[in-house]
Amino acid sequence: MEEQIAAVIAQAQVTNTFFAEAYYFLTIPLMLLIHVGFLSYEMGATRVKNVLSSGIKNLLAFAFTIVTFYFFGWWFYWALPTGFTGSEGYMAISGIAYANAIALPWGDSAQYMGPNMGDHASGVFWGAFALFAATTASIASGALIERIQTAGFVILAIVLGSFAWIIAAAWGWHADGWLVTQWGFHDFGAAGCVHAVAGFFALGVLINLGPRVGKFNADGSANHIAGHNMMATVIGLLLIIVGFFGFLMACIILPGEAWSWYGGEGTTIYGTPMTLSALAFNIVLAASGGIIGAWAKTRDPFWMMSGALAGIIAVASGLDIYFGSTVIIIATVAGAIIKPCADWLEGFGIDDAVGAVTIHGTIGIFGMVMLGILASGYPALGAFAPEDAATISFTGQLVSAVVMFLAGFVPGYLVSLLLKSVGMLRVPDAVQVKGLDPVKVPAQAFPEGMSSSESEA
Repeated sequence: MEEQIAAVIAQAQVTNTFFAEAYYFLTIPLMLLIHVGFLSYEMGATRVKNVLSSGIKNLLAFAFTIVTFYFFGWWFYWALPTGFTGSEGYMAISGIAYANAIALPWGDSAQYMGPNMGDHASGVFWGAFALFAATTASIASGALIERIQTAGFVILAIVLGSFAWIIAAAWGWHADGWLVTQWGFHDFGAAGCVHAVAGFFALGVLINLGPRVGKFNADGSANHIAGHNMMATVIGLLLIIVGFFGFLMACIILPGEAWSWYGGEGTTIYGTPMTLSALAFNIVLAASGGIIGAWAKTRDPFWMMSGALAGIIAVASGLDIYFGSTVIIIATVAGAIIKPCADWLEGFGIDDAVGAVTIHGTIGIFGMVMLGILASGYPALGAFAPEDAATISFTGQLVSAVVMFLAGFVPGYLVSLLLKSVGMLRVPDAVQVKGLDPVKVPAQAFPEGMSSSESEA
């Protein structure tokens, strides 16, 4: 009888492990829809003469980020949760020895980082994180269209996707992250660790990149530079929303063989309780609230769909905590403020072509701080938290928001400044006027239709 019970338990464990593996595996193609969306969104927001260059940039951002995340990006997540100096806890060796064993594609890590049976979850969990990394590069990409050099952008995408955001995640999106243990930071859906970091990385680059030719007049007033296909842009934004279901699914830790130390139920990455039911309510409510807020303010379909994205980002930190009515209010406010915030930024001479700094950066910060106001006193960590663990607080969320801003802005500014100094950042003005596609791409987007001259602003 005991042998039969043991066999049943063993079979249940195998089934549970396979389900956990399949669950994360399915989040990966769903998250690929984010990149389909960004591709359509960005190419639609580009003038005809630059369409293919924008598409190439997006494809390369995805490809290079995934490759570099495999070789070193994943390592940072396991090596640096307690900061660069290390601290006490189960990662007491500063995490580096642990990271060497679990997150490099050679040596001891071979059992986790390749086609093997040593682990049933690390590969697919790595895949989910790699897609998060690629998403950060795509977020920044849209802000920089029509005047950034391809090689320079690829370098920036690697720095953002395989270094800047994953260090922020190690600090604030890991149960041992110092922002979590010391400040009670909570960011279930990565409003800060992904969106704010990527948005403010783009801001740092934009300061050095400068505006597109023709964007600003001599008196400082701005001209609207329309993309060639609003329909492609709006559909792309909707595809990003679809992909967000996969993104946020992947933020849930399922019980499984490789992750059983989180307990016997689904949790956030911090070990606090989480269910798919919460996502089913809150994602669609957030998107709807964001659309309503942007419609009330602008009546513009571009900002309405951007509002859907902003609505989800605004509540992402607390999707595991908020009830639907709270989600609707926060998301509606986020949708209403994105256009005024984007206009305010433009007033400083910043040419953010698609509003990425506002939608991801500003709204990411807004969402983190709102959680500190509305969820102060809630546990930031789950059942394994020490007795003196910090809880969610306004101060902790605000401090963490500042860290996320700096984690994005500082590397974005410094690396782009270096690229600018060696002539690898900005496309020459004459090439911008002619169009990047005729000069740099051996193909035509519309060989039998519109010419580049038809789209000239």
